[in-house]
Amino acid sequence: MLLCDFLRHELHAFAVHVGCEHGVCGACTILIEGRAVRSCTQYAAQADGADIVTAEGLAPPGTLNEVQRAFMKHHALQCGFCTPGILCSVAHFLRQTPEPDERRVREMLSGHICRCTGYTSIVTAILEAAAMMRKGS
Repeated sequence: MLLCDFLRHELHAFAVHVGCEHGVCGACTILIEGRAVRSCTQYAAQADGADIVTAEGLAPPGTLNEVQRAFMKHHALQCGFCTPGILCSVAHFLRQTPEPDERRVREMLSGHICRCTGYTSIVTAILEAAAMMRKGS
C-alpha cells in the first residue's frame, strides 16, 4: 500500500491529497523525519517507525503556525488541493533556508502544481512567514 493511501484511508489524515500518483504535483507531500517527501512514491512499510508529520500536525490543534497565518492573510490558496503539500514543503524549506529570496521560494515551489493562484500570493506569504519566523513572532 502506498504511504499516501495508508495515511488517508487508514489513519484518516485527509490533508494528504493524491494528485498525479507519480511524485510530480506535490499534493501528497508530507514530512518524514523533518524532510519533505512525496508520499505517493513510497510504500507505507518503508516509513514504518519514522516520524511522520502531515499538514494536520504543523501546528497544535486549534492554532496556526506562521506560514499558515501568512497564507490566510495573503489569500495564498483558493481550492486548497495543493496547499497541504506546499505547507509541508515550506516547513522543510524554511528550516533549511531561513532567509529566502523570491527566486529561492519560486525554485522550491517549482515542485508543486497549483492551478488556481498563479503563485504570487503564495510567494508573498512564504516570504512574510520567513520574516515573522526570524523575528520570533
